Amino acid sequence: MAEEIEEKQEETKPIETPDDVAELRKLLEEERAKSAEYLDSWRRAAADLSNYKKRTEKDASDLSKFANSLLIARLLPILDDFDRAGQTIPDNLRGLTWIDGVMLIARKMGATLEAEGLKPIEALNKPFDPNLHEAVIHEETDQHEDGMVIAELQRGYKLNERVLRPTMVKVAKKK
Repeated sequence: MAEEIEEKQEETKPIETPDDVAELRKLLEEERAKSAEYLDSWRRAAADLSNYKKRTEKDASDLSKFANSLLIARLLPILDDFDRAGQTIPDNLRGLTWIDGVMLIARKMGATLEAEGLKPIEALNKPFDPNLHEAVIHEETDQHEDGMVIAELQRGYKLNERVLRPTMVKVAKKK
C-alpha cells in the first residue's frame, strides 16, 4: 500500500519542462484574452441597457406630453373662431354681459390649453422661419425688409416646444 501511495504521488507531480511552462503561459494568455472579451461584452450590454432605460423613460415622458395633441389640434379652430368673433364685435354690443360671458369662456379655454403646454407662435414682424411659419402670400413692398412676416393670417401653436400648427403668414418681398 505504501508503494501505491508513492506511485500516485509520483503520477500527480507535474514535470515542469520549458515546453510545459510555455504551454501553460499560452493557455493563461488565451484565458486572459477571453476574460477581457467577456468583460468588454458585459460593459457594452450594461451600456445598452442603460441607454434603453433612458430611451423608454423619454418615450414615456413624450407620450404623456403629447397624448392629448390630437384633441388640442381639433380644438384650435374653435380658438380661431373665438378670436375672429372677438375682433368683429360691433362697438354698440361690446358692453353687453352675454358678450363678456362668451369672451370669458374663450379666455378660460385658452388658459386651459396653455396649462396643457399650448403656446402661440409669435410671427408678426419677425423673420420668416419655415419651421414655424407657412408662407401663404408674398407681397412686394419697400416698407419692410425682405423675408419679414408682415401679417398673420392664422395663428400657429406649439405644444411643449413642438410645432402643432404652423402660423400662416404674409411675407414681405423686396420690389
